[in-house]
Amino acid sequence: MKVTVKDSEILETVNLNQLKNYLRIHGWNEDQTFLENATLWHKPVAGEEFEILLPNQQNLGDYAARIRETIEILESAENRSQSEILADLITGIPNTTIQGVVMQINTPNGDKLSGEITLLGVITDKLQKIQTELADQDYILAIKAYQERLPFICTGDLIKENQNFILKNPRNFTLDDL
Repeated sequence: MKVTVKDSEILETVNLNQLKNYLRIHGWNEDQTFLENATLWHKPVAGEEFEILLPNQQNLGDYAARIRETIEILESAENRSQSEILADLITGIPNTTIQGVVMQINTPNGDKLSGEITLLGVITDKLQKIQTELADQDYILAIKAYQERLPFICTGDLIKENQNFILKNPRNFTLDDL
């Protein structure tokens, strides 16, 4: 099954500098400016020349559409799924909802009812480990979800640091009744 990434809100979060670094690392060459708003990138693969039209600014109205096209081209050139490529490019998704299970509860903080939690949730169509810190009632619910293997739903700001996903500002942690 081929997964196509179409969520404009997620595509708009792809950082342009992160994408340029990705292209350079993967052997793409920045070629020339196109109408002052974009740059052409090229890469030969197995006798075929691939071309990407990359915008120069993230605030352009068609930024998400250009990123979608870029990911489609990368999918063909790298023979990888769009969701795998997007997972490499994402640096943050503000105000996102995660559904998953609690994988691990670290030793609680001694001074208050809180602690670090490892979650397993779906990000760009792939199960990923997500670190977060919960407190008070959310922490208690996480313990219950862990002990009883119950799924949860939680909202927060997802960021990626050193290939690790972290859920900042977690809120609305609830058990998913399926």
